[in-house]
Amino acid sequence: MKPNSGTLVINIMNGGKAEAYEGVYQCTARNERGAAISNNIVIRPSRSPLWTKEKLEPNHVREGDSLVLHCRPPVGLPPPIIFWMDNAFQRLPQSERVSQGLNGDLYFSNVQPEDSREDYICYARFNHTQTIQQKQPISVKVFSTKPVTERQPVLLTPTGSTSTKVELRGNVLLLECIAAGLPTPVIRWIKEGGELPANRTFFENFKKTLKIIDVSEADSGNYKCIARNTLGSAHHVISVTVKAAPYWITAPRNLVLSPGEDGTLICRANGNPKPSISWLANGVPIAIAPEDPSRKVDGDTIIFSHVQERSSAVYQCNASNEYGYLLSNAFVNVLAEPPRILTPANKLYQVIADSPALLDCAYFGSPKPEIEWFKGVKGSILRGNEYVFHDNGTLEIPVAQKNSAGTYTCVARNELGKIQNEVQLEIKDPTMIIKQPEYKVIQRYGQVSFECIIKHDSTLLPTVTWLKDNDELPDDDRFLVGKDNLTIMNVTDKDDGTYTCIVNTTLDSVSASAVLTVVAAPPTPAIIYARPNPPFDLELTGQLERSIDLSWIPGDENNSPITNFVIEYEDALHEPGVWHYQTEVPGTQTTVQLKLSPYVNYSFRVIAVNKIGRSQPSEPSEQYLTKSASPDENPANVQGIGSEPDNLVITWEPLKGFQSNGPGLQYKVSWRQKDVDDEWTSVIVANVSKYIVSGTPTFVPYEIKVQALNDLGYAPEPSEVIGHSGEDLPMVAPGNVQVHVINSTLAKVHWDPVPLKTVRGHLQGYKVYYWKVQSLSRRSRRHVEKKILTFRGNKTFGMLPGLEPYSSYKLNVRVVNGKGEGPASPDKVFKTPEGVPSSPSFLKITNPTLDSLTLEWGSPTHPNGVLTSYTLKFQPINNTHELGPLVEIRIPANESSLILKNLNYSTRYKFYFNAQTSVGSGSQITEEAVTIMDEGAGKAMASRQVDIATQGWFIGLMCAVALLILILLIVCFIRRNKGGKYPVKEKEDAHADPEIQPMKEDDGTFGEYSDAEDHKPLKKGSRTPSDRTVKKEDSDDSLVDYGEGVNGQFNEDGSFIGQYSGKKEKEPAEGNESSEAPSPVNAMNSFV
Repeated sequence: MKPNSGTLVINIMNGGKAEAYEGVYQCTARNERGAAISNNIVIRPSRSPLWTKEKLEPNHVREGDSLVLHCRPPVGLPPPIIFWMDNAFQRLPQSERVSQGLNGDLYFSNVQPEDSREDYICYARFNHTQTIQQKQPISVKVFSTKPVTERQPVLLTPTGSTSTKVELRGNVLLLECIAAGLPTPVIRWIKEGGELPANRTFFENFKKTLKIIDVSEADSGNYKCIARNTLGSAHHVISVTVKAAPYWITAPRNLVLSPGEDGTLICRANGNPKPSISWLANGVPIAIAPEDPSRKVDGDTIIFSHVQERSSAVYQCNASNEYGYLLSNAFVNVLAEPPRILTPANKLYQVIADSPALLDCAYFGSPKPEIEWFKGVKGSILRGNEYVFHDNGTLEIPVAQKNSAGTYTCVARNELGKIQNEVQLEIKDPTMIIKQPEYKVIQRYGQVSFECIIKHDSTLLPTVTWLKDNDELPDDDRFLVGKDNLTIMNVTDKDDGTYTCIVNTTLDSVSASAVLTVVAAPPTPAIIYARPNPPFDLELTGQLERSIDLSWIPGDENNSPITNFVIEYEDALHEPGVWHYQTEVPGTQTTVQLKLSPYVNYSFRVIAVNKIGRSQPSEPSEQYLTKSASPDENPANVQGIGSEPDNLVITWEPLKGFQSNGPGLQYKVSWRQKDVDDEWTSVIVANVSKYIVSGTPTFVPYEIKVQALNDLGYAPEPSEVIGHSGEDLPMVAPGNVQVHVINSTLAKVHWDPVPLKTVRGHLQGYKVYYWKVQSLSRRSRRHVEKKILTFRGNKTFGMLPGLEPYSSYKLNVRVVNGKGEGPASPDKVFKTPEGVPSSPSFLKITNPTLDSLTLEWGSPTHPNGVLTSYTLKFQPINNTHELGPLVEIRIPANESSLILKNLNYSTRYKFYFNAQTSVGSGSQITEEAVTIMDEGAGKAMASRQVDIATQGWFIGLMCAVALLILILLIVCFIRRNKGGKYPVKEKEDAHADPEIQPMKEDDGTFGEYSDAEDHKPLKKGSRTPSDRTVKKEDSDDSLVDYGEGVNGQFNEDGSFIGQYSGKKEKEPAEGNESSEAPSPVNAMNSFV
């Protein structure tokens, strides 16, 4: 045995006998986890024994009799190849009369004088030992008797009227019939009650051997060989039974389980006879193997329950019958492993836009890890129809767009741990040819250029390749390849062709082609090129029944050599005035012998051709009428197709006028039922194209032939075609209709094929009618719309797509032939499981208040199951459209509205709403709404005071007011100096401004403003209570009274324009308590 290998080497080159190693070998591989075994390997030495000595008498045979020369080769291993040769080592010629049988014997259907010879030698070639054994020569002497008696066929092999043959499934079936008779019989094969399998049937040895490859149980049946000559026929029926060595239906597969998990090993095989199943554990029959409490054997299945690590073992399944056995190893590996991701980290994937992208996440773990994909650093889990999640962890993006680029994270987790891996996806622009090469016509010795301007992704490096006629450019300095063009210098005729520009990058490839046509340079003005003048002086000589000689004189070629002459003919008898193509000859030839047909009145004309074009036709020759004859050919496209169940319509293409070869064209139509040995029935009809045979059985095969005849006789014997009498509707419905529901929208239907005899026509396929009875979630019936799927051919199953989840369906199956549909099978009821629901039919948000919103919704249009709950998610949106923390609420399925309380006032919220069934969540519907502030909101805002003395806008405002007062004082001082004293105080008292009246009513003093930071109480006269709330009735001058809510505005002639509303602080994720700082409007209310 080779080191570090399980290979066993047997070397007898240095001595030793092969017989010493004959036997059955089996390999066992073992470690601490178990033992695996191989199939049995049989070693037998090859043998090529010598021919036994025998005395061979000469064979004296009468001419016309049959003869069999026996070979009887020695039994070798493997069996030898037999062939017959003569003393000169030349193979003996074989034919329909003389041929070698499958057993090696040489059969003569009838002997002829030329068969006499003394060196018929049978050779046996043993390929394995590279030796050839020779039998002693056999002598054959043929004596003649006059007259030679003709005999009807008799089968030489096989003998008798019937025989049997057993062959194994998948092998080659060889059936042989060799017959004696004079004239030599012709062999024909049929299968009773069926057709020979198409594409797998071959005829060998001059149709004496029927060969069917890759046989199956369906090829069982009776095969009839028919030997026929002019005196009669003989037949033999071979009953073929196809047995089968075991073959797999489900071979056991390796199992990887974690401790405590359950699993099954399934071993299913079929064969004829049915194979028996036996199990081994680590190469030992399971009955005597060490017991494992987690293991239970149930026929072809081993069931594992709550496995432990000691349950690891290699199990062997053996399926055996009398024709062979199957052996398969399956490793049950009990393993506890945290997830591992095998795909390299940060792997880069590059794809072209609008192409599919496949991102790998190869993983391993026990229990089997669950795989999830995320996009971006903090992206949500990927779901939806735009992604395909493969079982091996691969994420497929069927149509990758530019926004698909980025970082994708694959997470694998099981109960033992979690691991993740990031990969990068880059989307590249497709490569395009923005200016393609164009079709060019160039004169010889000129210069031509093809352009190929491309546009590509800046990160990809393109390569441009030019081809000529899909091959490399010629190795010629005249071809100059530039960055975006191809130039050909000094063009010659051989440069004619198609030029292709191919642009390749590492990710895609595009191409464009153009044709270059090279023409001759224009002639000098003195030379005029034109079509040739027509030929003249046509003369007919050498008139025979089927041929005639035609000669002519060419016209002027007009500076362009004549390349060929075209000869046309007219049949004045059948098609006067119509000219037909007859033949053409080279331009150097001025005479031709023309083949003629009988019963045609010929005249001929000649046309000359040069590179410029065709001449006018010559004047017609004299006429020549050929003699009549019997037809040379029979009608084409003979068909037999019934139009009614009890007739056979035979049609054909009639012969054309000149094909009739004479007057009185008619047709002999013959037919007989196939495989019944009936005599031919014939009828002669006029020159028509159809004949109807009435009173036929329904859809039976007929042999048909149509022979042409005229007043002078018959055409040659026509070939036979197979037709069928009319079809009728099928008689029976498919049986054993079974439905396997694959998922909520897809089901697979099976049925047993109907017997071909009951189809009563050409089997076109099966139709499945299916319709929805009702939705299981709504229990409401509706108009039944039946759907039909047609499955061509002899199929026994089909897929039903587009089903609605959680619904009850009915179906039936009908067989279809050329006449129509057969009866329907009994209706089969099946139900689809639940699916995820559609989105809720609507989501309305009403009754907005300061801190609440009312949500109303409609149930999904397609619940696709029993709704278990609704999920509501919502989050605030600030003025910069940033999203706040997400809150999720589960709502019972029977609810249709909800009041959300404790919301923030004057805040926009985004809501996400979907429904769930037991299968999962459906698609969501989104909506946005805003809480409001009404006139009573001032009470709430007064409690949200801030220290406006520290606000920048307040400091700026105070500075502006101080500056205005200073300017006013300066102006007053200047005017007073100019105009005397100005009674400012008296005018102020007379025209008191209510805006600057003191707030304190009792003593006229101005209340001081309290600093919120040191929490000092306001002095006497302040109307702000200790809880820092301004009541509406105490603050008649509140700015809120001038507007709506917090967005009060003065008119355009006032000094204040804008909104007094502060930015709200972000709220924490939990709770509904308000914690924002008071807005400037609140501060102003307190101040005023």
